[in-house]
Order: sequence, then structure tokens, then C-alpha cells
Amino acid sequence: MSRMMSRIPPQALSQVVNHFRSFLTDQRIELIDRNLSNRTRYLTVVLEDLFQPQNGSAVLRTCDCFGIQDVHVIETRNRFKVNAEVVRGATRWIDLHRYRHESDNTLKTIQHLKTQGYRVVATSPHAPDADLEQFDLSAGKVALVFGTEREGISPVVQAHADELIKIPMVGFTESFNISVSVAIILHVLTTALRKSDLPWQLSDQEKLSLLYAWYRNSLKTPELIERRFFSQLGIEERIEI
Repeated sequence: MSRMMSRIPPQALSQVVNHFRSFLTDQRIELIDRNLSNRTRYLTVVLEDLFQPQNGSAVLRTCDCFGIQDVHVIETRNRFKVNAEVVRGATRWIDLHRYRHESDNTLKTIQHLKTQGYRVVATSPHAPDADLEQFDLSAGKVALVFGTEREGISPVVQAHADELIKIPMVGFTESFNISVSVAIILHVLTTALRKSDLPWQLSDQEKLSLLYAWYRNSLKTPELIERRFFSQLGIEERIEI
């Protein structure tokens, strides 16, 4: 979607968004506005080499439900597959970033996130004791890394993570299912984040870009509507999705 928006002059983007808006019901607009106000990039989720489609799909659905906009997927050993019945359309509302073309995808993902100002925080049942509810969100943006279902996070993540955290447990089983772990951690951290004074919400430009994408995804014939409106604006060339 970002490739397509790059063909729209910045001054015209708000016009396109307003045009899309005119085709939507008040209820749909209200739902989108509410969700947009709760969206964040202060927290992001990284999935390293998951191999079970139902787990990865459940995580995507969970991220959407907790207002996480970006999910980064590392595919060095395992190709990430989405189970449509599990994900329930969540991929229409979040941004999925995939890393699968290099032998060192994990390291490149970590380096990329750090250049974006994220602290890389790896989740592991073997991490030193750390109270999840006391996690310091004020130290900066957080990229939460979750490892593969069998082995957990890789040695590369362990070596390059800024911090390690774990979910307190009092049972005999070593760990939760990954989708459950993601849900627990996001519930704790997003609740604390929204109660804080930290700048966790999206910028106005980010909100406008998401309105474009979300409104477009809410229309039955977005290509036709868009093509006609682009023609009116004098934007003849466009990239097909």
C-alpha cells in the first residue's frame, strides 16, 4: 500500500481520503476513528521463524486487537503462512514486514529496528527474573521478539537483544503457547502505555496514511473509485495492487 501512496502527491492524499470517506457509513467511520486513536508504533512485535500457521495467524489477530500496527516476521528457516480462518482479516489492518531474502535475516531485522529507535526486548522463559508489570516503558520504543515454537529465540537474538523478559509462572509447564504469551505481554504493556504520558499515539501523517489504507480496505470497489478520482486530480499513472 505504501508503494501506491507514493504515487499520490502529498497535498492530494487528504483529498483522496475524504473522497473515500464519503462512501462509508457513519458506523464504519466511527469504528475506524476509534481504532485509529488507539493505534501505536511505540510497541512492535517480531516473530522469529514460526512454523505453525495457526500460531502466527493468532498472533497477528492479537496484535490488531491490542492496537499494534507493525509486525515484523523473520523467515530464515520457515516460511510464514497465514491461516485465514484464524487471522479473521487482521492482515487488512496491520502492517506486516517480512524478512526472508538473506541468510542473516534475524540480525538484519534487529539492526533495522535499532536504527528506528527501538529497544530490542526478547522474551524467554529462561530470562532472569523481571517483573513484567514493572517493565520500564519510558526508556524508549520497544520491539518484542518472540522465538520459534520449539526452541524459542535464537542465539543471535540472545546476543543482540537489549533486554530479556519473561512471564511469571507458577506451574510445572515451562512456557505458554506463543500466541498466549504475546497476548499476556501485550495486555500488560499496552494497558500501562495508555495510562502513561508517553508519546505512544501515531503522528497526524501516520494517521492520514492509515485512513487511506483502512478506508480503501472498507470499500467494495476501491480500484474503480480510486481510478476515477485520480483521473479528476490529474494523476494518470498508478501502481496496481
